[in-house]
Amino acid sequence: MTECIGMESREEEPRRRRRPALSCLACRRRKLKCDRATPCARCIEAKVSCTYRVHNSNIAASLVRTRDVNEGSATSDTLGTPPTPIASRGPSRNIPTSPSRGGCAATPIASHVVSENSINQNEITRGILPDRGNLQQQLRPSEEPSDPTRGLVETGRQILTRQAGLRGSKIRLKKTRMLRWSDWMSHAPEFQTIPLYKSFQLVYEDGAGFSSQNAELRALVLEVEDLYKKCKRVARALKANRPSRSLSSTRPDLEPPSREIADRMVDIYFQCFESAHRIFHQPSFRTEYEKLWADSESMPIGQRLKILLVIAIGSSVGDEGGPDSELRGKVQRWIYTAQAWLSGPLEKDRLNIQGLQIHCLAMIARQIFSVGGDLVWMSMGSLIHRAMQIGLHRDPKHLPTMSLLEAEIRRRLWYTILELIVQSSLDSAMPPRISFDDFDTESPANCDDGEIDESTTSLSEHSSGRFTATSIQLLLIKYLPCRLRTIQLLNGLHSELAYPDVLALSAEIMSACQACSKFVAANRQAGITAFQRNMCDFLVRRFLFPLHCPFAIEARSNHLFHYSRTVSLEGGLAFMSPEPDAYFSRLIATGDGMYREGFRCAISAITLELLVQAQSQRDDGTFQTNKRRLEFLKQAVIDIIALSWERIRQGETNIKGPMFLDLVLAMVNAPDLHEMCELEMAKIARDSLVLCHDILDTRAKALSLSSPYDGSMTSSSLDGDQGPFDLDFNFDFFFPNEGYM
Repeated sequence: MTECIGMESREEEPRRRRRPALSCLACRRRKLKCDRATPCARCIEAKVSCTYRVHNSNIAASLVRTRDVNEGSATSDTLGTPPTPIASRGPSRNIPTSPSRGGCAATPIASHVVSENSINQNEITRGILPDRGNLQQQLRPSEEPSDPTRGLVETGRQILTRQAGLRGSKIRLKKTRMLRWSDWMSHAPEFQTIPLYKSFQLVYEDGAGFSSQNAELRALVLEVEDLYKKCKRVARALKANRPSRSLSSTRPDLEPPSREIADRMVDIYFQCFESAHRIFHQPSFRTEYEKLWADSESMPIGQRLKILLVIAIGSSVGDEGGPDSELRGKVQRWIYTAQAWLSGPLEKDRLNIQGLQIHCLAMIARQIFSVGGDLVWMSMGSLIHRAMQIGLHRDPKHLPTMSLLEAEIRRRLWYTILELIVQSSLDSAMPPRISFDDFDTESPANCDDGEIDESTTSLSEHSSGRFTATSIQLLLIKYLPCRLRTIQLLNGLHSELAYPDVLALSAEIMSACQACSKFVAANRQAGITAFQRNMCDFLVRRFLFPLHCPFAIEARSNHLFHYSRTVSLEGGLAFMSPEPDAYFSRLIATGDGMYREGFRCAISAITLELLVQAQSQRDDGTFQTNKRRLEFLKQAVIDIIALSWERIRQGETNIKGPMFLDLVLAMVNAPDLHEMCELEMAKIARDSLVLCHDILDTRAKALSLSSPYDGSMTSSSLDGDQGPFDLDFNFDFFFPNEGYM
């Protein structure tokens, strides 16, 4: 009797599959051989959805029980498709919904990992499925090193740590600072290939110590080394002219340019920059601006600095004189003076709305003109503390009675500060030091500046679909919660960013980009400009890069992350091909800070995809027969090279970026990477350095600098160089923080 019971219990147990099924569901259903690509060739031919099932015996048993309880409640979902974004709640003028209140909640990992059918989240709360921690414990013991499901239980930080060869909680510094997210992209295996290594080794090794049987190669290496040192000397001479290197006057020149030039630059500022970063009430600013020309001598230094910084920011896209023009020199001195004024002993004229306006303008100008643009996050701490000290984090309805205009200016300024914080936190890979529990300030009203003044006692808002001077800021405020949540998960010390969380946040950010495009399309006739559309899209879309960075690097070895590779590539292409606008193109060509960081991320995503596709075609034997697939990406890299040279003409002194891109193109064009000879790589490096030296030397001669070729320089004495070759081989090597003029 006992034996019979035992036999019956064994028959009731679900039969377990000995090995996991790696074919897609469609091929398994049709009983066809699957190539296991994403999507596979047969699904592409049949024009059907290609979906893979993550197999685990324990989870499969749980799913059988779940479907018995809730039959028919699951909906189809795939790992390569982002989940449906979570709708935000509340009226338009309320405080943006924080993540903890449902504004951007992360999707539970079980709903994306356990099956091809997604499970209702209520089932998890009722205990039918294991929670996230228990699920990870179930998956981890049974994993093999090559198991593609490993990435689904690994966080982004764990993937990057493993790729960088670090153990446990070890970290890596870039000189004296934490690595930025664009630096981590360099750990992709495609960027660590032998041809790239050898090419930069030829540049960095001492030419006299280079040994080769080829006399032509030895001579070429010596020429490359000499060119590299000459470029570094000229770059040093150019950077020596910065105001911080030669502060000789205790009374800086704070005279504005001619009235004609100043008027044009102020108009450009309000047309381009004020829409995303609301700092002023334009009629009030215009009144102060007229006072500057009516009685310049009696104007306080605070008001003067405010006006000069507006002129400076407008000149970043309106001045065609180049990086060494007279106006650019004045702008540099104005920025340094403003920063010194803000950093001086705290007086009453700093701790007010005007002081915060100057601080915001200085942060924007520093990023555009490379005045410590990569260190803005540190200064943002002082800015947010000052703002909270004067009560900007509390809505004006809680403060003593004030005019409607002053209340709106405070709301606009507070959300401008929050926008600057999240952007600087993203660039520096540092926590934002602010949360939605720290403020209750409501969103500003959707109205034009001309509809409100000091005498206004009541204000009727326009609908959210109508374009006003505040509309772009309101769009950014609407999607501030998910961007702040992204920063907290990316840069938090104890946060864990799993792939389902990435998909949920990515869906929110993509929805924001789509909302921006729809709003622009609906308000073309209302006066919205291409610059405003590009700026709004850039400030939101760039959050996708660090979100997908760890998983895009893993995508080639783990097809479950193919979506991350696609999102990264599309983001890079969107950055390189914005809506045509002369002002925005000039900003990307001259800007530092977040603009340079966006450029670096675009380079990483596009070149990585190009190298991956080229190698894939070599592996499957279609490299010579199907070249059309690569032509589009190769043209994108050619455009990036052209932009890199333009950035050097506009003031950048980084000479390694264009050389890296030339080497990438050479690798892509080579049918066999192992056949690339050292002589060919040395010629590519030589040609790139020749062009770079010509551009830098032309700038030096235009400034009539003293001979930049005096003195000796060895490889070990170059700024930012760490020996003959940086063995870490990361993007710090290609794009050192050499800054701009």
